[in-house]
Amino acid sequence: MTIDKLFPTAFLALPALLCAGPAMAAGAAGGGGSNATAISMFVAIVLVTLCITAWAARRTKSTSDFYAAGGHISGFQNGVALTGDMVSAGALLGLAGLVFASGFDGLVFAVGYSTGLPLVVFLVAERLRKLGRFTVADVLSTRLEERSIRIFTAFATLVIVIFYLIAQMVGAGQLIRLLFGLDYIYAQILVGALMICYVMFGGMMATTWVQIIKALLLIGAAVFIAIAVLAHFGFSYNDMVARAVSVHPRGEAMMLPKVFSGGPLQTISLGLTLMLGTAGLPHVLMRFFTVPDTRAARLSVFWGTLGVSGFFALIFVIGFGALAIIGGDPAYVDANGALRGGGNMATIHLAHAIGGDPLMGFVSAVAFATILAVVAGLTLAGASAVSHDLYARALCRGAVSEAREIRVSRIATLVLGVISVLLGIVFQTQNVAYMISLAYAIACSSTLPLLILTLYWSGLTTRGAITGGAIGLTAAVALTVLGPPVWVKVLGNAAPIFPIDPPTIVSMPLAFFTAWLVSVLDRRAREGVGMGGGLEAAE
Repeated sequence: MTIDKLFPTAFLALPALLCAGPAMAAGAAGGGGSNATAISMFVAIVLVTLCITAWAARRTKSTSDFYAAGGHISGFQNGVALTGDMVSAGALLGLAGLVFASGFDGLVFAVGYSTGLPLVVFLVAERLRKLGRFTVADVLSTRLEERSIRIFTAFATLVIVIFYLIAQMVGAGQLIRLLFGLDYIYAQILVGALMICYVMFGGMMATTWVQIIKALLLIGAAVFIAIAVLAHFGFSYNDMVARAVSVHPRGEAMMLPKVFSGGPLQTISLGLTLMLGTAGLPHVLMRFFTVPDTRAARLSVFWGTLGVSGFFALIFVIGFGALAIIGGDPAYVDANGALRGGGNMATIHLAHAIGGDPLMGFVSAVAFATILAVVAGLTLAGASAVSHDLYARALCRGAVSEAREIRVSRIATLVLGVISVLLGIVFQTQNVAYMISLAYAIACSSTLPLLILTLYWSGLTTRGAITGGAIGLTAAVALTVLGPPVWVKVLGNAAPIFPIDPPTIVSMPLAFFTAWLVSVLDRRAREGVGMGGGLEAAE
């Protein structure tokens, strides 16, 4: 069955969309967060992205098309898509809310995310493009025993993707319910249906263009809000900051680092996680297989870094602007100075304050678009790990047709989509904020050490790589469970057993050390066996 015959099924997303419209309208009538502009923009974005999926589906004929858009994405296009991968609704809403609440401390996150991409190009980007085809395991298997390393890498990829997806899906449901008045379960089904549609039929081409559109909308919204905020203060940044300082409970102290009260080790660990985690995230690394050559890979990172850095610079204007304009306004904050609707609502409230319902609706719809793009990229990374690494290469050892591999990938996409919706519903009432930092910590402690050692150290053995990656992954998960995010905030204990969150400062060096130690011992053991065999033969 060809993609053209299959594609009408892509409109499985439309029933969810049609159901969502009346539900949104009911939410608005009942005092929900939606408005006419938000709903109109929401529907427009969905229809445009479905049209892109139809266009991409007609061009997706091979595994190269499905996993890597045929390598036809330009450096600039891929850089914009990378920007989309790196900036999400959490950045637009969460980081602005963090600046609103904590001031200077938001800089830690902004700098960490911004420096992640240059480190990617310095450490792995060019070598990835030279050695790999579709996945991280393609690179690792050039030097290590293929079947074993593919199985482990696919497992690590799925763990990262699932944790990341849970956080995104729960955030999506809560955000859409808050902004549009749509029931949480409907929101989960809608996001899941659209996510499955984009990846199952459009592959990397559709995912890339959805990311590009989302990135342009997101940056456009941030630029407009930042200009409007500065115009409110006569384009005087000093006046805006002075006003923000005057209304913040900490006063001038908000401009000093508070380090989240976690101490220097926690701050260093957070910085390592944010800076190095990007170089181990499978959905980000897959982007370097979509460009035609290493020069385009370098250009991708250049444009991506430019977009991400510019966006986070705008976020500081938005965060301080929100504090200066809506701080102390009873329409947006309660008697304790907390934002109505939660700490992530700073950007939404600011948009309403400076542009009324139309601007708030536009920003709400853009936030929804960012969620769709991120979950689509994650799902494609997970599906490729199942179909390409596990099925085609590890199980079938390459003896499988491209059509069958793509069919398995579509099935994996459907299964991942259903699982993500179900987990999103299961974790609805849970605090899942730790899951994104956990995904980054696992990336730092499993895929990244293996990549670095494979690319830069000839002494790495397959046993060393798998043992080191497994130890790093296990340590990241175990220490997160024993740390403040789970042991205290989820399980309700008085104090954490392990105090550092995220645990990258421990789990990542442990992974590197274990991989090195096991590889050295493994090689010595083999050399000893070889020497013994030679002596026996001589006798």
